[in-house]
Amino acid sequence: MKVDFEALGRFFNFDKGLINIAQQALESVKEIFEEIEKIKSYNQLKILNAFQKNKLSYTHLNKTDGYGYSDSGRDVIERIYSDVFGCEDSLVRIQFVSGTQAISTMLFGVLRPSDVLLSICGQPYDTLQKVIGIKSGGHGTLIDFGIRYEEIDLKNNSFDFDKIEKVLKERKIKAVFIQRSRGYSLRESISVEKIKEVTRFIKRISPDTIIMVDNCYGEFVEKLEPTEVGADLIAGSLIKNPGGTIASCGGYIAGKKELVEMCADRLNTPGMGKEVGPSLGFNREILQGLLFAPHIVAESLKVAVFTAYIMERLGFKVLPRYNQYRTDIIQSIVFGNEKELISFCQGIQKGCPVDSNVLPEPWDMPGYSHKVIMAAGGFVQGTSLELSCDAPIREPYVAYLQGSSSFEIGVVGILKAIERLRRM
Repeated sequence: MKVDFEALGRFFNFDKGLINIAQQALESVKEIFEEIEKIKSYNQLKILNAFQKNKLSYTHLNKTDGYGYSDSGRDVIERIYSDVFGCEDSLVRIQFVSGTQAISTMLFGVLRPSDVLLSICGQPYDTLQKVIGIKSGGHGTLIDFGIRYEEIDLKNNSFDFDKIEKVLKERKIKAVFIQRSRGYSLRESISVEKIKEVTRFIKRISPDTIIMVDNCYGEFVEKLEPTEVGADLIAGSLIKNPGGTIASCGGYIAGKKELVEMCADRLNTPGMGKEVGPSLGFNREILQGLLFAPHIVAESLKVAVFTAYIMERLGFKVLPRYNQYRTDIIQSIVFGNEKELISFCQGIQKGCPVDSNVLPEPWDMPGYSHKVIMAAGGFVQGTSLELSCDAPIREPYVAYLQGSSSFEIGVVGILKAIERLRRM
């Protein structure tokens, strides 16, 4: 991969020492970039095949409103998503505000009072804790509706098969929940291969247990998706990986047809399910974003690898390391103190194409228990596939970097962040 380092100095006035570090980093990671390109190529061709197989037409980009009856474009989108994720059915709607809402809809759509939900990777992401009811601040949580919740922590970054087996044999577990990404934690993200292994293990012991996966940040990072290896349902956000930086809102649920229909009844109303829900002219964004997604995900992964290499060289702990296997787009950098954490995030903001002239500050973000700082200078509010970096203001003060619509934008952001750290 080629970067015009002379232009970096000319347009952004980076000093030669910093540019030399960037050049050395790029040279050191080129073989990893080649592997990222191979996965990108596979996923790009898979998506193109799904578009052609489902006979996508220009007429499918037309707008519907009101109830959204007979929205042929919306229906084609959902058939394409089903093929891309290797499953029976999908629900792809702009009415999902966030990935958290899509996951919440998945949980409420399937679970009933007295059912037990078992998380097998410890506590889920901060916003979902309030959906479940294990953190205060939400109304009408799963626990409020009489759904019981249990969790099993990971063991050495792997599933604790002994404890999972014990729980499954002791009582009836309606659903098992897996969060593929690390969230705001320092555990490793969970690969599709590990999801395949634990899914087969669970189904041997308890065939009727439903396996649900929070797929946020993981789409198209690997060749396979959780629904292709046995997961019953997955959910995610269109302003993350599958939206390709083009979709300006929305989310998806995909998996077994019966379960997806239950989720559609929860999102809309019982008895109407997938038949309603206008696309309001967003079909083009959703489809074009999906088509671009493998390329943008690959760019994001390259930025993550580059960041891991260069930040570790500067003495910071990074997770994962630059040469470790990746199953999501998130790169963690441990700072150990609040001042450096905030400074780094503010530096990332300086490298963004939008709002590069402002400085983000920690604030009480809805759904979170701690103040959060979020550098996000993209074209869609809350997107994680454009260059962004966020962090809860709590020990051990870890920044979570994601995205970049191009590698060059990510390089500028990282170098701006390093400059800001050096000026402290």
